[in-house]
Amino acid sequence: MRLIFVHGWSVTHTSTYGDLPQSLATAGKAVGLAIDIKHIYLGKYISFHDEVSMDDIARALQRALEDLPDNRPSIQPFSCITHSTGGPVVRYWLDKYHSENGAQPLPLKHLLMLAPANHGSSLAALGKQRVGRIKAWFSGVEPGQRVLDWLSLGSEGQWRLNQRSLNYNYLAKGCYPFVFIGQAIDSKFYDFLNSYLVEAGSDGVVRVAGANMNYRFLAIQQSPQLIAKVKPKCYQLRPCDSQVVRVAQTVPLAVFSQFSHSGRKMGIMANKAGTVEHQLLVEQLLACLKVDSANAYQQRAAEMQLFTKQQQTMAPAEKKQAMARYCMLVIRVCDQHGEVIEHHDYDILLLAGKAYKPNQLPKGFLVDKQMNTQSHCLVYYLDADKMSQIKDGCFGIQVLARPNKGFSFYHNAQFRSEGLAIEQVFAANQTSYLDIRLHREVDENVFRFVAADKPRASFKGIKPSGNELD
Repeated sequence: MRLIFVHGWSVTHTSTYGDLPQSLATAGKAVGLAIDIKHIYLGKYISFHDEVSMDDIARALQRALEDLPDNRPSIQPFSCITHSTGGPVVRYWLDKYHSENGAQPLPLKHLLMLAPANHGSSLAALGKQRVGRIKAWFSGVEPGQRVLDWLSLGSEGQWRLNQRSLNYNYLAKGCYPFVFIGQAIDSKFYDFLNSYLVEAGSDGVVRVAGANMNYRFLAIQQSPQLIAKVKPKCYQLRPCDSQVVRVAQTVPLAVFSQFSHSGRKMGIMANKAGTVEHQLLVEQLLACLKVDSANAYQQRAAEMQLFTKQQQTMAPAEKKQAMARYCMLVIRVCDQHGEVIEHHDYDILLLAGKAYKPNQLPKGFLVDKQMNTQSHCLVYYLDADKMSQIKDGCFGIQVLARPNKGFSFYHNAQFRSEGLAIEQVFAANQTSYLDIRLHREVDENVFRFVAADKPRASFKGIKPSGNELD
């Protein structure tokens, strides 16, 4: 088995891989896997220069693979273990060179992603200088700006990659992806000025929901129907097609209660050999590397689901209750032509109860929200267990876009679940992408004609007619 490792953001030394490569080579023999340390390759890519983009890294990865022994004229089968940004890097490469309709056979057989930032990292919003000052992880190395932009929650790059990958059939390509992430915080990295380093439901850098490849897309658009008894007038938001929620192909997820993102003590990649935790991780990884059929993949998925349930219901020693579960909601608002409405021009209200009111939401449901000022996406981080307790299971989303009057404007619009199960949108440990399409209204007085035989006159003071274009 040829095995390659791909590290995360702003790494400058191959020591980041710790003891894991050697441990897999040693333990693999006992379970019938021929993993020779000579056939393990440690990736080293540049992510700490501003000019380098994700696309640049994917192109360079393709060349690096071609330059490995025996990989010309075609890349030979290999398996891959990634950490942090390495997961999206390999997924970007896969999408670029082996898309769903690609004719070339996919050489990647197993993709084991450790703490992958598939839906970004909340830390990215801090900016390169502040992230670089977290020396416990980055040793004073600032991440490159273009990679950091991609990693910011709700980035356009994440939206595009995850939308394109939504219907990717890994099994048909003979590829078996898996996700592993910790949900513990290493006290060594505490920074009480930065709550994201100790954020619940995360490993201190990446949220469980931000790593999970089991995500969904919901596209809704403004309909002509008004919602009764809502003032000012408010239009219904309805699903764009009969498939209300589009769900990605199931990818097995394992959550560990004892791992954090980085470090030799608790880091999911670099933890020390010889510990019980290290041995547990190695056993889980080897079980995935042994998967060689769709049936074995489904069985492994069931095992990892049970493992995650046990880990998340296991009360850590310092706590009296099980770990809570969280979800992310990534919202983009556009007009009917696909033009993005900028972040300062709309507000989002979450609603609950049969009357669809904001005050019916459970106390403490909102953990965090971030606005991506480049993509104009709003990202909510929510307590999924509390959201599941919403009375009557009714939930809604109201959009207040601006301008709301004048020659060109938007009406208020509201989505109501009306029987859609709450876990279809606010699924525990998962991310949902919500694409909202509003109708940009144009008053007919924006453009009128006047007969040429009429007296010439100024139209500087013309007012909106109140009649909207169809």
